[in-house]
Amino acid sequence: MLASLSIRDVVLIEKLDLEFASGLSVFTGETGAGKSILLDSLSLTLGARADSGLVRHGANQLTVIAEFDPPPFHPARVLLSAQDVDAQDGPLVLRRVVTVDGRSRAYVNDQAVSVGLLRKVGDELVEIHGQFESHGLLDDTTHLPVLDAFAGLAEMRGAVKTAWSAWREAAKTRTQAEEALKKARADEENLRHAHDELHALAPKPGEEAELAASRAMMQHSEKLIEAMNAAQTTLSAKGDVEASLRSAQRALERVADRAEGKLDPVIAALDRAAQEAAEASGLLERVSAEIDLDPRALEKAEERLFALRATARKHGVEVDGLAALRDDLARQLAALDGSGDDLGKLAKAEQAARSAYMEAARALSKARSEAAARLDTAVAAELPPLKLDKARFVTSVMAGEEGDWGPDGLDKVAFLVATNPGNPPASLGKVASGGELSRFMLALKVVLAQSSSTPTMVFDEVDSGIGGAVAAAVGERLGRLGKDVQVLVVTHSPQVAARGAQHYRVAKTEVEAGRVATSVAQLPAGERTEEIARMLSGENVTDHARAAAAALIVG
Repeated sequence: MLASLSIRDVVLIEKLDLEFASGLSVFTGETGAGKSILLDSLSLTLGARADSGLVRHGANQLTVIAEFDPPPFHPARVLLSAQDVDAQDGPLVLRRVVTVDGRSRAYVNDQAVSVGLLRKVGDELVEIHGQFESHGLLDDTTHLPVLDAFAGLAEMRGAVKTAWSAWREAAKTRTQAEEALKKARADEENLRHAHDELHALAPKPGEEAELAASRAMMQHSEKLIEAMNAAQTTLSAKGDVEASLRSAQRALERVADRAEGKLDPVIAALDRAAQEAAEASGLLERVSAEIDLDPRALEKAEERLFALRATARKHGVEVDGLAALRDDLARQLAALDGSGDDLGKLAKAEQAARSAYMEAARALSKARSEAAARLDTAVAAELPPLKLDKARFVTSVMAGEEGDWGPDGLDKVAFLVATNPGNPPASLGKVASGGELSRFMLALKVVLAQSSSTPTMVFDEVDSGIGGAVAAAVGERLGRLGKDVQVLVVTHSPQVAARGAQHYRVAKTEVEAGRVATSVAQLPAGERTEEIARMLSGENVTDHARAAAAALIVG
């Protein structure tokens, strides 16, 4: 609720600090005393459009501060926290500064915020209902959540929202799969061509290195053969080297026993040399046989190597990555061949999600229609005492087109009224006069009070154009409303003023020659009776008026 309001340099108010309590607070005073200044000041803290004309003459700027103490997790706190404004604990202090040149600044808990955010926060904290303006129920977009709150449909709304999200996700998945398939179909010819090309090429990991090495050797095959032939000739020149070594070995072996072992190492060395010479000759013959001097072998190796490298460049991969690319293309083509079945499954999943949403949404629609009938009956009971007995209130619940469905369900909800018999019901703001509109809002708010999250309501001259029993009925309903929420009302009706738990008198006084100022005072019991007596009798307050005022207060 609104805990306090501090006003500096607004029109006729130089300095004013007010504190408020729960229940019904009434503001009375002569016409022109400045009651509208209070509402204008409060409206500034709620994000109303700034007007430099509100700055008091002689001042450079105006400042208005409103302090609220909403409960934890109130929508206003949630909204501010989402904008990184510290608002989890303690009071919410809304401040507005307007300079004489029309510049405006807004703050919440001393953090600068946009006026747009201030307005959203203000809409969650206060509803202002007057003859010329109304915040809240005149906005058709609020009617659906208001009806749901009245009916206690939070759980059903949550189920519909969950089902909607599941349906949207299923539809998104199916759409993305269709787009991917469409793109794949468009590329299918290229995919198959690339796959067939790679399949025919049959690349193998490591093949490039092997081909490069073989090619390098074949490019130098003539020189290699020439050198090997020369080595072979040397090994066989003037007889077989191995045979010569064996001959020398045998010659020494015949006389070795006479050398007392000194020739044994020589004989062993000759034996090893003969073996190594034989092995070298054999290896040389094998290598010579393996080197292919056929020019076509070199040509084939080069063609294969160049083909692999050209294909790798074409696809932007390394040569050793061609085999993996071929396998990946094969997988894509296999998925493409089976994509029709996958799309069918996704379409069925989407349809199932849609059916689940429709089931939950239709159940919510039915509950709304039943709640609408209860709301209409409850509001109808409030109208006759408010001099609206010929009016008819209708809560319209209609299913929208599929394009209008959403997380809140299928329905469009609107509060409609017909002020005269025979006329079709229409929007509140289009058919109700200023006074009628305020009383319609009062009737609605009395019925909806316990389901409203807005802690403070302001009524500006809701009693305009009425008196007697009707004014008493307005006062009774304002008092009843004040038991559920904080209510501030500007009134000229003594019947309404008598219902106030707190009474504030607004007066205009001359503070110095040629200059007047608006003041506001909270009235104690005795002064309150005198003020209501003045409202009953006019400028000359009589004892009879005082007795009548006392009776109104007690009653």
